[in-house]
Amino acid sequence: MMVGIPRESAPGERRVAMVPSVMAAIAKAGLEITVESGAGGEAGYADADYREGNASVVDTRAEVFGRADVILQVHGLGTNPDAGQADLALVRQGQVLIGFHDPLAQPQLAAELAAKGATILALELLPRITRAQSMDTLSSMATVAGYKAVLIAAEALPRMFPMLMTAAGTVAPARVFVIGAGVAGLQAIATAKRLGAIVQAYDVRDAVKEQVESLGGKFVELGLETGGAEDKGGYAKAMGEEFYRRQREVMARVIAGSDVVITTAAVPGKKAPILITREMVEGMAPRSVIVDLAAESGGNCELTRAGENVVHHFVTIMGPVNVPSTVPYHASQMYARNIQTLLTYLVKDGKLQFDRDDEIVAGTLVALNGEIVHPQVRELLGMPAAVKTEGSAD
Repeated sequence: MMVGIPRESAPGERRVAMVPSVMAAIAKAGLEITVESGAGGEAGYADADYREGNASVVDTRAEVFGRADVILQVHGLGTNPDAGQADLALVRQGQVLIGFHDPLAQPQLAAELAAKGATILALELLPRITRAQSMDTLSSMATVAGYKAVLIAAEALPRMFPMLMTAAGTVAPARVFVIGAGVAGLQAIATAKRLGAIVQAYDVRDAVKEQVESLGGKFVELGLETGGAEDKGGYAKAMGEEFYRRQREVMARVIAGSDVVITTAAVPGKKAPILITREMVEGMAPRSVIVDLAAESGGNCELTRAGENVVHHFVTIMGPVNVPSTVPYHASQMYARNIQTLLTYLVKDGKLQFDRDDEIVAGTLVALNGEIVHPQVRELLGMPAAVKTEGSAD
C-alpha cells in the first residue's frame, strides 16, 4: 500500500501530516510513502529529510493522489472547505482519507467526499479511551495550544508573570485564571506556573481538581451541580443555559481579580458556550488579557472575534485561530506519531482493515467505500441507520 502526504492547502497552515522520524514505523508495517515536494518545508522538514527516510518525493499534488491508496492530511475537506474543493477531483474510488474532517459540523462536505467512493476517518471523532490515547490528535494539538496560549497572553500583558524582588522594589506576580482543565487547560496551567504566575483554574468536572493542584494551580469551586458534564467518549457535553447563567454569576468575581483569563471550553460539533459576558469583561482591570482558545467555534467570550484582537474597556480579548500551526515543528511531530499509531493499528496482512465492532474504528469511521456509516453523521444528513458491513482497503 502507498501512503500519500500532500502539502497542506488550508490558508496559513504550516503543519504537515507526517515527519521523517516517524516513517520507519510505517515502513515496518509494509507501507510505502510518497510526499509532495515542499510538504514539510513550513514545519522545518526538507524534501531531503523525507528522501533519507526512503519516501519518494513527487512534484505535484495530483501525483500524490494518483499514486496513494491512503492520504494523510491535517485538514480534510471539512476543515478546509474552500481550498479543499480542488482535491475532490483528485479523490478516487476506494481511497482512504485520514485527517481532521469536522463531519459533525460539516456533514454535507463529508457526503461530497463519500460520493467519490472514498473511505473517511475523522480524527476528531476518535474515542477518548485508554487504548486510543497514543492516537489522540486532539489531545496532542490541545497540548500545543495550551502552551502557546500562555505565551500569547504574556506577550500582550503589560506586566511580567513572575514575582521579582529587585532594588527598585517588588514586582507582584500576575494572576492567571484558566477556564477548562482539559488537555489545553492543564498545559496552560503548567506553562503559566513555570513562568511564575499565580494560577487558578475551573472545570465543570470536579474530578480534575487533583490534576490542577498537582500542577501548582488552585482549583476554583463554584458549588454548582456538574453531573453529566462528560460523555462516555471523554468529551465535554453541552450543559443547559441555566447552568451557564449561574456559572457566569459565580465566576465573575474570579475573573475580575485576574490579569489573564484563558478559556478552553469547546463541545465537539457545537458552538462553544459563552462563559464570559460583556459585563464580566467590563469588571476586569484595565490592560487585562483574555485568550479565547474556543474562538474558532464561536468563542467562550461574547466579545471574541475569531482571528482578531478586540479591545473593550481597555481589556484585550484575543481570538487566535489554528494555534497549533504556530508551533509547526513539534505539532507536526506529535500529529504524525498519533496518525502513525492509528494507521499501523488498522493494518493487517498489508491492508487497512475496518472492524466496525472495534470501538476505535466505529468512533472514527465516517464513510466506508463511499457510504456514510457514522451514526451521528447519518442522522445529521437525514439518513436512516446504516447496515453494518466490514471493509478493507487494498
